[in-house]
Amino acid sequence: MVLSGGGAAGLSHIGVLKALEESEIPIDYICGSSAGGLVGSLYALGMSPKAMERLVTSPAFQRMVRGEVPANNRYLYRESDPDAGMISLAFRLDSILKNSIPMNFIRPTYLDFELFKFLGIGGATQQKDFNQLMVPLRIVASDVVGKRSVVFKAGDLNAVVRASMTYPLYLNPIRIGGVVYFDGGLYNNFPINVMYEEFNPDYIIGSNVSDIMNQPDEQDFIGLLDHMTRMPTDYKLPCSHGVIIRPVVRMGTFDFESAQRAIDEGYSETMKYIDTLRAYLTRKVDTVALNAKRNQWQEHGKEPQISTINTTFYEGKKANYVDRSLYNYRKKKTINLSDLEKRYYRLHAAQQIDFMFPTVSEKNDSTFHLDVYVRKAKPFHVDVGGHFSSRPVNTGYLGLTYRSLGKMATALHAETYFGKFYGSAKAELSLDFPSVFPVTAAAYFVMNRWDYFRSSATFFEDVKPSFLVQNEMYYGLKVKHPILNNSRGILDFRWFNLEDDYYQTMNFLSTDTTDQTFLSGGLVSYEVTDNALNRKQFANEGHFFTMKVKYLTGMERTEPGTTAQFDSTVYKQHDWLNLNIEGQYYFLNKPHYDLGVHVKAMFNSQSLFANYTASLLSMPTLNVIPDLETYFFKEYRSPQFVAFGVNQVVPIKRGLEFRLDAYYYQPFITLQKFDDGSIQYSKPFKGDTWLASSSFIYHTPIGPLRATMNYFPLQVNPWNFQLSFGYVFFNERAVR
Repeated sequence: MVLSGGGAAGLSHIGVLKALEESEIPIDYICGSSAGGLVGSLYALGMSPKAMERLVTSPAFQRMVRGEVPANNRYLYRESDPDAGMISLAFRLDSILKNSIPMNFIRPTYLDFELFKFLGIGGATQQKDFNQLMVPLRIVASDVVGKRSVVFKAGDLNAVVRASMTYPLYLNPIRIGGVVYFDGGLYNNFPINVMYEEFNPDYIIGSNVSDIMNQPDEQDFIGLLDHMTRMPTDYKLPCSHGVIIRPVVRMGTFDFESAQRAIDEGYSETMKYIDTLRAYLTRKVDTVALNAKRNQWQEHGKEPQISTINTTFYEGKKANYVDRSLYNYRKKKTINLSDLEKRYYRLHAAQQIDFMFPTVSEKNDSTFHLDVYVRKAKPFHVDVGGHFSSRPVNTGYLGLTYRSLGKMATALHAETYFGKFYGSAKAELSLDFPSVFPVTAAAYFVMNRWDYFRSSATFFEDVKPSFLVQNEMYYGLKVKHPILNNSRGILDFRWFNLEDDYYQTMNFLSTDTTDQTFLSGGLVSYEVTDNALNRKQFANEGHFFTMKVKYLTGMERTEPGTTAQFDSTVYKQHDWLNLNIEGQYYFLNKPHYDLGVHVKAMFNSQSLFANYTASLLSMPTLNVIPDLETYFFKEYRSPQFVAFGVNQVVPIKRGLEFRLDAYYYQPFITLQKFDDGSIQYSKPFKGDTWLASSSFIYHTPIGPLRATMNYFPLQVNPWNFQLSFGYVFFNERAVR
């Protein structure tokens, strides 16, 4: 059996194998290139065509080929807090000009580890000899330096298959024996000559999807690249006995979502040749014996035990952090595949690591030795982005990070948001301590400035004095630790200084002075977060949950201005408890409709401040819709409230969707102001309202492009339309 390359179309080989097995046609040898190498190696290791069909049509496989790590292996605690970054550039100081094009469009973490599980362990149990597999196998890859096709008959099976399917710019290349290999289809996309030379079979069955190539569209970069890089291949039989099956699969190189269509085409095309094959091949496969043989093969390496681990770095010094994260050398005990998987993904989530690749060898005592090849991330990382809107809330973003890897994983991060509405500066130093149960400690400093009533539509236009300005400065220490794979806990100790400048009337003159409220104190908080949403903003699948409890203590000093109703400075001690619970869950995901729910509850025991505005500014605000952070609505501020919403998403075409979010908001208590200036909390359950937001969103490669209509019914102008581009993120508030 000879299986060609062909990208996603190569999955039609599964249908070919399925039809041959059902017709009891024997398969004694397999040669494959690229996608054919993947399908052929799975078959050679005892996976049935039906099992392969289930695999490649599964959501897990789709995530694999998109470069998405499953939510249960994301390790949230090692991810940076979301920011407004849209474009990222990694570099070294000595090679800034050499880092223009990335070597891969997807990060192959999930793909590489799954190939390790499916192929690497099974191949290792046969001394890495492809002749000893259930079906003898040959894989073709391309040595682009030597400009030659290379036939592999032994070695680390997962590495060989990975090399054979390394399409330029889609997957990064790997080294085998010091040689960089790429897609086998570059020089021999249909290795029928390899089959004849290696095995000299009586009859050759070929499955070829690669010689049916249309003229590429001049705008189709991948199609043009495919034609430029692929060398001519001889698709003819080298002998007189054989047949070539040619499934006609019109699909893109990376259109893996059409896997079922490819399989069905391969099956139906093969069934046309069954009578011809039966006429020549009188020997039939004993299906019972074949399944029994498969069951035996499935037991090989089923529960592998890793007893030793070695790490090799592509460049630079070896980092003890990696070894200590993967294996506890003090205890010297074996670890199973499940534990290895957790540690592997947790290590790979470290931002100081760019790439990892595992291979394995079986030892004499039936345990395994693991080799992990590691490439450190480039130490400097620049992020540029922001939120650019038709409303006067334009905000730019710039972040710079330096990362190093040694005994610990260290990161020094600085960032700034800049604009008329919002400005911020942040610096953070984090230390990630390696162990089987790791923790990260960080020291940070943050300054925020909010100017809610700037009327400027650009970054630079002058406006009249502001009606309301909030300045925050806080610093602290926090410790992060994993709870489950995509969950984390954060213990935070913080000291803060706040300054609010405001007028207590809209009718103020430029000669008037503002009231000023200062709050200085500290807080301690603990937060548990579980985040498996598919996007950092405007998600349409997955789930999210967070619960944060904090205790705050601080001293208020309010100094009246010329518009104040009181003329004396007020000093007041505040101590309060804050509990915030929020959850979001998309429970329905259909091809043309996604449905989720969103709940947020807040309990805050804070006492009143010196005046109405100061009290209002200190209260938590409803932020279930990102744009709410850019408005100052007293109707959505309360110390205690609950909100319930429904999130509906209708995909229109790839990247484009319509989104409708509607929320009911019920404050438990609200703030009341009387004519004499005094204030108090209302009776429970007053002032409920709702809000809604509808958007057409196009998810570009660097950020969302939106046309949004928000509806806030209690406002004078309830309808708010805006066009925007980018992410609506801000640094955390000091106390709210």
